[in-house]
Amino acid sequence: MNENIIKNLLKCPVCGGELGLLENGRSLVCRGGRPHLFDIASAGYVNLAGPKYSGSGDSKALVRSRSDFLRAGYYEKFADAICRLAKKYADGGVIADAGCGEGYYTLKMAEFADVCGIDLSKFAVEAAAKYASREGKNAAFFVAGIFDMPLKDSSADAVVNIFAPCAPSEFSRVLKEGGYLITAGAGEDHLYSLKAAIYDEPTKNSPREDLPHGELAEVERERVQYTVKLSGDALEALFYMTPYSYRTGEDGIARLRGCGELDVTLDFDIIVYRKRGNEQ
Repeated sequence: MNENIIKNLLKCPVCGGELGLLENGRSLVCRGGRPHLFDIASAGYVNLAGPKYSGSGDSKALVRSRSDFLRAGYYEKFADAICRLAKKYADGGVIADAGCGEGYYTLKMAEFADVCGIDLSKFAVEAAAKYASREGKNAAFFVAGIFDMPLKDSSADAVVNIFAPCAPSEFSRVLKEGGYLITAGAGEDHLYSLKAAIYDEPTKNSPREDLPHGELAEVERERVQYTVKLSGDALEALFYMTPYSYRTGEDGIARLRGCGELDVTLDFDIIVYRKRGNEQ
């Protein structure tokens, strides 16, 4: 468990007090009025979500499909762009990956920063923590909601938010003055050819409506777009890691399995925002 993250970033989700690592290294304990205790799971993560979030987040099957697809390297160009921007704005700092999933991007950023990953899916966080342990990466992972993160006010140099809902007010609370939010999601052409293979009337992606409006100032944006050739297990893994998997009937799934090899356009919009304050 990354002690810098515990000391500099975390707060008790019950009372907001300071969290510390017990001497036995097996639990986090609150230093507030009451000793709230949070055990470190054998996989190396901590559940700070509380009972109201029990069972929330991505399923084990979705996490497995996404892990298989991402570890195969199909999103590597996109991940490189995320890491380049994160390093540009938070090299050597503290980064919160809000909606980290199975930790694919989190662990890449752990090469140059203290990073914690937060996600509501226990299955995703467990997979991330196990992968971090196998790879010897010094990242910390927590089960928690991104609209109510167990992180201190003004504690992070950057928040990264990739293919997850955006919570501008909460991210602004967590960011230091002058800190950066890096958001990334689907561009208008993302996976269009996949949708064309399974739907009669595919549509392009609409602009996002949950991005910051005023509380954070946009400073940079980048579009990453390229095509990959997919077939067999890789194509199915991509399909089952998307929302299309539970919106598509048997006819659409049969079409996908019958299309053989498919050229799939990957299209990502990355936007960087800065928390206002201390302007020179």
